[in-house]
Parts: sequence; C-alpha cells; structure tokens
Amino acid sequence: MRLPLTLLLLAFIINSVILVPFINFLYKLKFQRQHQKTKDVFNRPTPIFDSLNKQKVGTPVGGGLLIVISTTLIFLSTLPILYYFWIPITSIYTNFASEMKILLFTFISFALVGLYDDLKKVFFGNVNNFFGLSFKHKFSLEIILSLIIAFWLFSELKIQIIHIPFLGVTDIGFFFIPFAAFVITAFANAFNITDGLDGLTTGILMIALSSFWVISHAILDTPLSIFVAIWLGGLVAFLYFNIYPARIFLGDVGALSFGATFAVIGLLLGKVFSLVVIGGLFVAEVSSSLIQIISKKFWKRKIFPAAPLHLWFQTRGWHESTVVFRAWLASIVLAMFGLWLAFLT
Repeated sequence: MRLPLTLLLLAFIINSVILVPFINFLYKLKFQRQHQKTKDVFNRPTPIFDSLNKQKVGTPVGGGLLIVISTTLIFLSTLPILYYFWIPITSIYTNFASEMKILLFTFISFALVGLYDDLKKVFFGNVNNFFGLSFKHKFSLEIILSLIIAFWLFSELKIQIIHIPFLGVTDIGFFFIPFAAFVITAFANAFNITDGLDGLTTGILMIALSSFWVISHAILDTPLSIFVAIWLGGLVAFLYFNIYPARIFLGDVGALSFGATFAVIGLLLGKVFSLVVIGGLFVAEVSSSLIQIISKKFWKRKIFPAAPLHLWFQTRGWHESTVVFRAWLASIVLAMFGLWLAFLT
C-alpha cells in the first residue's frame, strides 16, 4: 500500500501545481461554457436546465484533459522505475501488458471523442455541421470503441464470466463482448449525464474509485492499484477547484473518459454487480434520463418535471450544494454495500 499511496500524493502535488496555470490557459483560449441555449437529444430547447445553470456560463471546460494527460504520463513513468528497482508487479492476469493497454486505450480514446465534442460546442456552436459530432455520431463512436475494448477483454484476457453474488460464477462465453460493450457505453453516458453540478461527478467518482482501489489492492493487482491511486490523486486536486462555485469543469473529455474507464476497471476486477452498486448514482441518473426520453418519445409526456435526477431535486428547491453533498453521502453508503458484495464468495 505504501507505493500506491506515494503515487497518489505525487499525483496530487503535480496536479495541484499545474491546475491554476491550466485554468488561466483555458481562459486565454476562451475554452469556456458559452452563452448558448442547450438542447436535448431531440434537438429541443431545455429551458429548465438553462435557467438553473445560467450562472455557469463562462466557466472553463476541459479540466478532464489535464487529469487524463497527467495520470497517463505518471502511470507510464512509474512502470520503468518499478522494473529498474526490481519491485515485483503482480496481476490477476498473466498478460498484464494487455491489461494496461486496455486500461490506457479506454482512458485516452474516450477522452479524444469527448475533446472533439467539447471543441465543437465551444468553438463551432451546438449544431450538426462538418466540424461537429451529432448525438448519433458520438454514440456510434462510443459503441465502436466499447466493442473493441470488450473484444480485447474477451480475446486477450480471456474474460467471459460474470460473478453473481449468492449464486456464483456464470460463463456467458462470446456474449461477454456485447455485454461488456453495453456496460462501457452505458457508464460513459451515465457519467456524462451526471456531470451537471459543481463537484457532483468528481466526488462520486472519488468515492467509487476508492472502493475499487481497496479491491485491486486486496487481490494484488499492481497495475490497477497504481493506476487508480494516480487517478485519485489528480481528482483530489481537481475537486478543490470544482466544488461550488466551480472554477473549472471536466467537460466531455473527462466525463466520457472517466465513465468508460470506471466501467472497464469494474470489468477487469470481475465485479460487475459491485460496479452497478458502487456506481449506483450514475445508474440512477442515466435511468431517470432514459425514462424521460422514452416517455417523451412515445407518449409525448414527461414522467419527471425535469431529468436527470439531480435536476429534478433542484426543481424541488434543493440548493446545488445540498444535492451534491447528499449525493456524496449516498455514494459512500453504496460504496460500502458494493464492497461487501465484492468480497462475497
């Protein structure tokens, strides 16, 4: 545990030093949330969202890019040092090089999709033109990347089982590929949908990742333990500037990357049910949005006054900070329950 903790502190210090100049750099680039009306998946205006979030206009986006870069560089720099000092690297997989490849590919590839979408929104407007990604195009790219990652999990790491608490292990064979692709795509979008309030997603992710850190350390998976520790260090530094009132947002570059990577870590640990429980708030957020979309599409009416869930609480009069703090508390409870499920035989 000493090595991951050291790396966590190192990542925290590095990101803390870089973040303020990075925020100033984003201001100079004018890489900020713009004065434009948002639209839903049906390309319709969202007046409730706009009225509740108008004070966020002008805040820089793209904070996730810094965390992706710093986490990747520190992680890649750590591995040669471990080899040089003969520090053993253990993993639950014999081919831990593939494990690291899958982890980094997810982290970086989804970040690139999110970065392109951020650039489109900031510099080219929220329209479907040559420079922008429509919802269908972005979703298609996410599915393609998820299928590639799921195939590698199945073919290179030989993952094809699902552990069901109280029932044991179920081998689903080739069907693991579409199943894993669905999980990755779902969490990428769930994280993106949840990322609407200052500090909400970052805080929930830190709590959830801490649970995965405990599991990875318990099963002696060095690459995962180190990666999660470095990632956590960056998130702690970022959260200082992301809590209400936020000075910087993750943007799609962070949201898509973090959601997909969070899902892949759960799949690598073989704890899909724990993933759903530990990330329960992400599941609740995306489920409320999905229910709302289906209802508006087929029945031309709303189930909730507003969706996703955090927006509905705001319409009921909850202050933004109240929603965030209570979400963190709920996430702590879910993380404890998810850990309990993870260690069931």
